[in-house]
Amino acid sequence: MKRAFDLIISLSLLLLLLPVITIVAILIRKKLGQPVIFKQERPGLHGKAFYLYKFRTMTDAKDHNGNLLSDHLRLTSFGLLLRKFSLDEFPQLINVIKGDISLVGPRPLLMEYLPLYTREQLKRHDVRPGITGWAQINGRNAISWEEKFQLDVWYVQNQSFLLDLKILFLTVYKVCKSEGINQPGKVTMERFQGVKSKVGGEQD
Repeated sequence: MKRAFDLIISLSLLLLLLPVITIVAILIRKKLGQPVIFKQERPGLHGKAFYLYKFRTMTDAKDHNGNLLSDHLRLTSFGLLLRKFSLDEFPQLINVIKGDISLVGPRPLLMEYLPLYTREQLKRHDVRPGITGWAQINGRNAISWEEKFQLDVWYVQNQSFLLDLKILFLTVYKVCKSEGINQPGKVTMERFQGVKSKVGGEQD
């Protein structure tokens, strides 16, 4: 039932939003350059790797040594606008259609995090990851990793069709209010390092 719901909604949204997606893609090409799509390997169901698609939100600006500049220097006001209204998430509808992810589930993070999870935190991979999830409507990037993983595991243990509908409804509400996009004073979520974290690259 969940898979059928994912397909019906994602295909419908992709067709409905096609004009918006096309315009966003053109603007990204003009303002941020190529490639328009940001592709990165992420762990899916049971940790199996897949490529997650998002619209890029950063430039490829580099220093005189050829190294990428820090996130806050590469994230333009246009990129911030894309993130504010979650427009960068639109390409993930293709991931849903392919079966890589679901509309609702724990957000797919980075492959390098897998060895850092506790046994309890690994339970977040017992279901397909999602475009949005219980953690996203309860703080998104404004909460700590520990809180986020607790919410993810709670969802895995309590998932239901009605809960998914609630999460989707509240996601739209949260996006409209632009809540929890970033941690205070940061443009991206800190990397998860088990006990300690540091600022990392473009991710969720």
